[in-house]
Amino acid sequence: MEVNPDELYHRTLRVWGKEPQMLQVIEEMSELTKEILKNVNRKKDNIKELIEETADVEIMLGQLKVCYDIEKQVESYKADKLKTIQQRLDDWEKKK
Repeated sequence: MEVNPDELYHRTLRVWGKEPQMLQVIEEMSELTKEILKNVNRKKDNIKELIEETADVEIMLGQLKVCYDIEKQVESYKADKLKTIQQRLDDWEKKK
């Protein structure tokens, strides 16, 4: 059975509520932050945990975008931001 993420995100918000799910977003981001710090600061080989927590955060960010009905705005801002990053990289590499 194919999962439709948008339908699932709407369902989670309807069943569990906006506030609990937005708090869950924060919790998942915190768990990812913790795993990144372990990897970078402690040189821990925790790729499995990084994969799991990244997936959790991506799912929760999907719910956040649906919750606030900001999917299109986020995609537009993201596209602009990626262009800015590309330009900065181009400028940086020209200097070297």
